[in-house]
Amino acid sequence: MTLIVFAGFYAAARHTVRYADTLAQALRGKLVLLHVNRAALFDTYALMGEGYHQEALSRETDTEAALHQLAEELPTRPTVEVATDLLPAVAQDLVARHRPALFVLSQPDDAHPSAISVATACADLLRAGNYPLLIVPSKTPINQVPTRILLAVDREPFELSADAQDLHALFALPGVKLFVAHISDGVADDAGCAAALHAVQLSGLLKEGVRPPELRGYEYDDYAQGLLAAVQDIQADLVVVLARQRSYLGEVFHRSVTARLLEQCPVPVLVLPTAPEKTPKTESPLASTVAQWTTGVLAGLAPAARSHYDMPKN
Repeated sequence: MTLIVFAGFYAAARHTVRYADTLAQALRGKLVLLHVNRAALFDTYALMGEGYHQEALSRETDTEAALHQLAEELPTRPTVEVATDLLPAVAQDLVARHRPALFVLSQPDDAHPSAISVATACADLLRAGNYPLLIVPSKTPINQVPTRILLAVDREPFELSADAQDLHALFALPGVKLFVAHISDGVADDAGCAAALHAVQLSGLLKEGVRPPELRGYEYDDYAQGLLAAVQDIQADLVVVLARQRSYLGEVFHRSVTARLLEQCPVPVLVLPTAPEKTPKTESPLASTVAQWTTGVLAGLAPAARSHYDMPKN
């Protein structure tokens, strides 16, 4: 199992590297230190030419040397990767070569606006690419692995994406206790709580031998606020949220909640992408009639193409 951690030399980044190193040791995995200056959807050097890009890379020589020195001090002896920009193609290349179980990123620090901009852009790009992402606050103990893990799920069934399948080992670490938290909209909903637990059990998230999770419900009008209250109540040291691939409005809502958690949660947040939701297509009688009428019209306009369609019989 490989973890790719965004590395740097300021306090938050150094803290996150140490936490990722501890986690990699516990999972008997590998660590990759990644340094980027920006994150973008488009290559800023595409219009300026490869010469400018190579010049920018040459200025990263000292950074790469310092990262190698940092790597030698860590028990996992990480690999070092340096890029000027985190682009979708760069992320895809990293995934192809290292096959990481997740990317690890520092929680944005309000005291450093430029760092917030880079961290937010990296998180958005990775979530858009459906890569598992772990956000680490600066006050997280660096020598402890998670033992009280909160699974924040709703009552809807889900299935993990292929990129998130390797993280089963995290929930099977010695001493781990799991909690399923269901947030209802200001009204007690035992059926919703039970459905949330059932969704976890059917998802394949937990392998055989893992202790069954404890179920807890919370009544809050604000979903993110409810999750933060659950973290405090459970004394969780890791929160797991799902990044669903769904309708535009549903996606906006879930990204909004996830963004608030990534910024405000006092413990690490693990964002797991799910497989695309399967929505059965149902065709109304009216739609079927319109489709048949349209097919007939098109066939009449193009007699030569009649053999390519299943035409209604007169």
